[in-house]
Amino acid sequence: MIDKLEYLLALAQAQHFGRAAEACGITQPTLSAGLKQLEEQFGVLLVNRGSRFQGFTPEGARVLEWARRVVGDVRAMRDEVRALKQGLAGHLRIAAVPTALPIVAALTTPYRALYPDVSFTIWSRTSLQVLDLLENLEADAGLTYLDNEPVGRVRAVPLYRERYCLIVATDHVMADRPSVTWAEVGTVPLCLLTPDNQNRRIIDRYLRHANVQPNATLESNSMIVLLTHVQTKRWATVLPAAMGDALGREHGLRLVPVTGEEPPTIGLVYPKREPLPPQTAALVAEARKLAAAWNDVPHEPA
Repeated sequence: MIDKLEYLLALAQAQHFGRAAEACGITQPTLSAGLKQLEEQFGVLLVNRGSRFQGFTPEGARVLEWARRVVGDVRAMRDEVRALKQGLAGHLRIAAVPTALPIVAALTTPYRALYPDVSFTIWSRTSLQVLDLLENLEADAGLTYLDNEPVGRVRAVPLYRERYCLIVATDHVMADRPSVTWAEVGTVPLCLLTPDNQNRRIIDRYLRHANVQPNATLESNSMIVLLTHVQTKRWATVLPAAMGDALGREHGLRLVPVTGEEPPTIGLVYPKREPLPPQTAALVAEARKLAAAWNDVPHEPA
């Protein structure tokens, strides 16, 4: 039955019969036959079919929930047995919100030193996408905000608080200020991340708290686009200090701390499952060591 449940997961991820079959390395007729066999075993219709995939029936949605749990446990069991036999090896998939990307190396580098046979894939995703990837078993762990919007059925290791900076050209009127308030941020033309990024929703909320109506005259899901526009001296942007340090100074820009709001917490999130796959468990251990080194959820490390 496990292979049929894998088909169901693939269909949930792809939302398309052909792409789901391709992801499973089988033909579409084989996928359809496997799903039909699963329906016969349960005695209910699981998938709404037409000329294309039309979603899951209520029973199918419930079976999908169980499939995620069962398939996740089977994969974890296989990984643990393999690790007991051969040592920790394999592949670790991490999805991170864009603003957390600069600190990924603080996790992967010591991890790699301990377990050189583990490789990584790092994705830049929105906070909602991070949770979806975890739920659908497409990612092993994520880096995202913990205390701003619901994070769902995951466990978390808080790592640091995300400090914000106004990023401006060197000759900007605020460039030499020791700090600025959110009300002052609202007085300059802004280019910001698109609203599907939680970072943008946080910034908009802080501006509203300062009685300023958010008014970005340019939006992009690329921080390079934002910073190159700041270089034109026609815009300013707001980014976390870690991202500003990584990219802003490289572009010859100034970072001015923004004060007045409690900064949000970024942390490692991972499935609520016991036991964890050994690769994920080792990553959680590294995250806890990193959190301790950064002294109990501090502001972003320099």
